[in-house]
Amino acid sequence: MSLDSIFTISSVKDFEQKALETFQYQFENNSVYRSFCDLLYKHPAEISRIEEIPFLPIEFFKSKKVVSSSKKPETIFTSSGTTGSQTSKHFVTDLNLYEQSFNNGFNHFFGPIENFVVLGLLPSYLEREGSSLIYMVNDFITKSNHPESGFYLNQFELLAEKLKSLNTAGKKVLLIGVSFALLDLIENHQFALKNTIVMETGGMKGRRKELIRSELHALLKKGFGVSHIHSEYGMTELMSQAYSKGDGIFQTPPWMKIITRDPEDALTLVRNQTGAINVIDLANINSCSFIATQDLGRVYQDGSFEIIGRFDNSDIRGCNLMAL
Repeated sequence: MSLDSIFTISSVKDFEQKALETFQYQFENNSVYRSFCDLLYKHPAEISRIEEIPFLPIEFFKSKKVVSSSKKPETIFTSSGTTGSQTSKHFVTDLNLYEQSFNNGFNHFFGPIENFVVLGLLPSYLEREGSSLIYMVNDFITKSNHPESGFYLNQFELLAEKLKSLNTAGKKVLLIGVSFALLDLIENHQFALKNTIVMETGGMKGRRKELIRSELHALLKKGFGVSHIHSEYGMTELMSQAYSKGDGIFQTPPWMKIITRDPEDALTLVRNQTGAINVIDLANINSCSFIATQDLGRVYQDGSFEIIGRFDNSDIRGCNLMAL
């Protein structure tokens, strides 16, 4: 299957065909996923719809090497975790494919990254190695080709001055930050930004009390003086991102799809109600494109979705038989 063809998907039928091809490829080339499918007695010859494809519990990335390629990994992305907790590892055998995915994805929703000055406020990610988010934002900063673009760790005064000067100059800005750091910034600075996209990547990372999305966005809208707060939905185990332009309603790029499953029965899909999030990410061809996450959410008729929360416990309920 041509990897480039993933980014030219233009219809539901095209997506479904490529998803079935990807399932067959990963069944044949990913030993962890193959063993999982064998446990469920699921074989490509018996599957004709994407709803029938098994979704690998995301927990497997903590204990197994989930790869569908014989190539040596070019890097290993790792998840952030609390002290002593086991982190996920994503063995990436083709960084160019990751770059194609996140650049095409951003361009799909916001236009060329070259149009923006990119400011990254991601202290918890910058302070560790192996963050796929840092890799993406660093590439955005480089490709933006603006000398003003860059990362900020805890330099809130400098960042505030930069945001205000760029705003005065009328330049388009992408400020992408982790939630707690964005809140830290507006505690001592008030803005009235006209040409800035403020994008939160979620997570208080133990630095602040968790807020529901509406509370967080209300504080950020007031502090930055903007009418909408954008959001990014991605994770270590994926190669693609979904984006929200406001109100926490996310859209996926054409090569990504969200499906919900019954939180109490991992093998049963649900529609038009809150469920656990399954992700199809066709850019994840060299790993696993069909992942059962620990997020809870709702998918709407047009394919958009919102994230409502996470499972209370670390194990995905209903997946006991899946512990290889």
